[in-house]
Amino acid sequence: MKWFEVVTLAVCVLVPAAHSQSKAWCYHLPSCNDTTWPTISSQYCNGTRQSPINIVSASATPNDKLTEFTFLKYDDTSAMTSITNTGNTVQVTLKSGVKISGGDLSEQYDSLQFHLHWGNGSSVPGSEHTVDGKRYPIELHIVNSKSSYNGNTNLAVKDSTGLSALGFFIEVMSGNSTGQPDSWRNLASYLPNITEKGQNVSIAAGFSLDDLLVGVDRTKYYRYLGSLTTPACQEAVVWTVFKEPIKVSKDLIDLFSTTLHFNDSSSPIMINVYRSLQPAQKVWTQSIKASASTTCFSLSLLLLSLVLGWISKPRALVKANPYSDKLKLAVTVNRVDIAKSELFDGDIPCKSLLSQIWWGDMKRKTEIWKLLLAFFCPILCYTNLISF
Repeated sequence: MKWFEVVTLAVCVLVPAAHSQSKAWCYHLPSCNDTTWPTISSQYCNGTRQSPINIVSASATPNDKLTEFTFLKYDDTSAMTSITNTGNTVQVTLKSGVKISGGDLSEQYDSLQFHLHWGNGSSVPGSEHTVDGKRYPIELHIVNSKSSYNGNTNLAVKDSTGLSALGFFIEVMSGNSTGQPDSWRNLASYLPNITEKGQNVSIAAGFSLDDLLVGVDRTKYYRYLGSLTTPACQEAVVWTVFKEPIKVSKDLIDLFSTTLHFNDSSSPIMINVYRSLQPAQKVWTQSIKASASTTCFSLSLLLLSLVLGWISKPRALVKANPYSDKLKLAVTVNRVDIAKSELFDGDIPCKSLLSQIWWGDMKRKTEIWKLLLAFFCPILCYTNLISF
């Protein structure tokens, strides 16, 4: 099968406008909006692991298997080949060779396309997923299929983990910036050329997926098993929803809900293109080592405060230390990174504050605290501190 035929097949399954149904579905009409989808596509759209969902961050279960992803060719400035108005969203097709792996996925996945969901401008948010009840202006979905299926998404949707979707929230950039970031200005520049359903234009090389995902820490995410968010709603998706949003200026966000039509130019403007929230699913997230480190470090600071509070010479040492004000400020505002630097790294030749307390002339007076620090601080904290 030629690659363009594979992409066409993927489009037919994964793109809302092209998905074959006995009855057309839509977002904007009462006769075919998402309240009717369980009837339009009854096999899956009223299933038990439907998407999207509200993610309750406090209820997410830690999972050590949720490692970092490897993104192949996400830095390729020619990876995006074309952009299409599907009649229900904007979709960008990706060339062969763009892949993801890691993140506790069972194998490598091919990145086939990405599309977006939005509301009505920046003031009426339209992300599909929400976090703790918060809905973002736009949500970007990168759709991936198991590489072992060689692009055959008919097989992928029959596999409970055949597809992997990466969800990225888009939030209004602070300040009064316009046309930022550059990558999103480049992407939005194609919208006036695809105002009507079915219009498609090629994308010139010049910006990459990495450029579009600017500012997102892709090591922090939520994971759950769900479905496609449009009919036929197959329950075949491993969902990864990233915690940090992409920041985009308000003017660019507003373009998506003011430029495109559902059909021809006489049809309504394309707004509110997202599915309503579905029943909750079990959600996982990474084990938070940083928080454990912070807790351990706080215990060490508590021990140190006891030393400084009960023993006169260390207390005088703090007052004499040129960085004591900086240290106190760091502790006050919970800046563990700064406090760690002052306590452990120090400044040659005077060394660190702890080193002075540890090896100073008050050694005999602090023997018991030296033992406590020796046992508690290194064992509980040191291996985590070096990961800050």
